[in-house]
Amino acid sequence: MATTNSSGQFTADIEAFIAKETLPLARRQLVAYQFGDPERLPQGRGTTFTATRYNRVALPFQPLSEGVPPVGETMTIGQVTVTLQQWGDRITVTDVAELTIKHPIMNEAKKLVALQTAETLERNTFNTLAGFTQVNYVNSRGARGSLVAGDVLNTYEINRSYSQLVTLGAPRYMGDEMTNTKLEADAGGARASNNPRGMPHYVAIVHPFVEGDLTQNSTFVLASSYSDVNKLYNYEVGQWHGIRFCSTNMVPSWTGVANLGAVGTAYTAGTAGSLATNSYYVIITASDTQNQYESRIYAVSGAVSVTGATGSISVVLPTLAGFTFNAYIGTTTSPANLATSVAGPTSGPLTGQAVQMSGGQTVILTGTGTAQTPPAAPAAGVTVYPTYVFGRGAYGQVVLDDIKITWLAGADKSDPLNQLRVVGWKVFYGTLIKNNQFAMRIESASAFNSTFG
Repeated sequence: MATTNSSGQFTADIEAFIAKETLPLARRQLVAYQFGDPERLPQGRGTTFTATRYNRVALPFQPLSEGVPPVGETMTIGQVTVTLQQWGDRITVTDVAELTIKHPIMNEAKKLVALQTAETLERNTFNTLAGFTQVNYVNSRGARGSLVAGDVLNTYEINRSYSQLVTLGAPRYMGDEMTNTKLEADAGGARASNNPRGMPHYVAIVHPFVEGDLTQNSTFVLASSYSDVNKLYNYEVGQWHGIRFCSTNMVPSWTGVANLGAVGTAYTAGTAGSLATNSYYVIITASDTQNQYESRIYAVSGAVSVTGATGSISVVLPTLAGFTFNAYIGTTTSPANLATSVAGPTSGPLTGQAVQMSGGQTVILTGTGTAQTPPAAPAAGVTVYPTYVFGRGAYGQVVLDDIKITWLAGADKSDPLNQLRVVGWKVFYGTLIKNNQFAMRIESASAFNSTFG
């Protein structure tokens, strides 16, 4: 029986339908940048910002003798510095795309650039906060590599961090600004003793998985249930023992991965570079292509014996979707330099360095590059999450030139027919750790993992 159906000669007459509204993007919770003290570097004064602190003088050891002046004390200062950098990016759209695509592509480009700007500042802040020198490892483990899967954040570690910051005299938010820090006893005023929102506190920033660990802790849940109505910050999830916790999915993590393979298979000595005669060790890290965090840390290689002065090392990189790879090289099992490779960037400040290399290829490491230390590796198969706990004045955001959004849509000498539209942004700034004693990092595993099922 003859039948007319849509899959035959009428296919060309079916009009495709595209929804008017675009689908939403996955959202980022941005909290870290806001806690940095705002600072300004005047234009015309270079790119280095220096903050000065006058150090305390020692208390007198003994009373005065009659008629004898004391020896006195010498004033000293401490200084911290940060070198500001210019960050920015752009999206280029052709006139043909603007004319033919259903959705208003330039409006979408502006939205994406705005998101990229805010998320870059947040990501860079976390990269700086990784430099906090005070670190507690859950269950008193001695190092990141000693943490095991069951070492989740608990109230003991929170109490230990709070006690440490108080002992060091780290200033708290909503308090410690004055010499007389007694709270007001009356019912009015933001700092009244019966107003929990005005109580002095420290702040902690946690990964959502660590938040999940805390919500499994009955003691924390009981305390935070009484504080939900008193939240102060975006994405605040509760408070415990004078610390308010904010959750964000921008917190980095580090996963330990077994070595790529034996020397002679994954790592092979060659003569296509400039390495001198020596035994070299290589560490490979993988960076996710969205946030560019070095989140997978492979175990250090065995010793690769290289014969110089034209020595090199070839490395077989893993095939891993959504990641690029960096290579570190050194003559000890703790390499502190990037390697060089033609597989790295061909422009920008990291030109020639063994970074952002695509997976699934064999790359040749030709020499020792920029000084840089890879993240410490957790044990193989363990993912470690940092929790940042800090007081007021722990870090600052120093701006030389504010965020500027540009929209170039007109013809010029380089684009005489006006075929291109460019949406871009730039900012000149840096995040400064003002006082390491006012902040710390707690490192833990989590009972939750990054995949369902």
